[in-house]
Amino acid sequence: MAGVESEHTGHRRNGWTFLTNHARVLIAISRDPGIRLRDIAVDCGLTERTVQAIVTDLQADGYLTRTRDGRRNRYVVAPGARFRHPAEAGHEIAGLLAYLAGPLGVPTDPAAAEVTNDTPGDSEPRAAV
Repeated sequence: MAGVESEHTGHRRNGWTFLTNHARVLIAISRDPGIRLRDIAVDCGLTERTVQAIVTDLQADGYLTRTRDGRRNRYVVAPGARFRHPAEAGHEIAGLLAYLAGPLGVPTDPAAAEVTNDTPGDSEPRAAV
């Protein structure tokens, strides 16, 4: 589609998206808690170094925890984590992740909470319920 124009927006700016890179990385991790940083980089169109910095940000602010699983890392999205911006601060990120990444399997024990898909290996997108 050529540039979209309306009386309110003018000509569409190239490169503008709704989600931040931080959101994309968090969504990729919520889809696959054992995903490698290089795979996140490819999926999100970012460099590995950028993904590593984003994961560090998300860990530092309590959105993720990382544990070693052999030679790989496993990530756990913090249950109950809330959006940072004051306009959305009252909302948990789990709703957005569930909508964009598929249902979240969040156990009641926060120490054991790991984000997983319901069906391993199922790569079909799921409709929000």
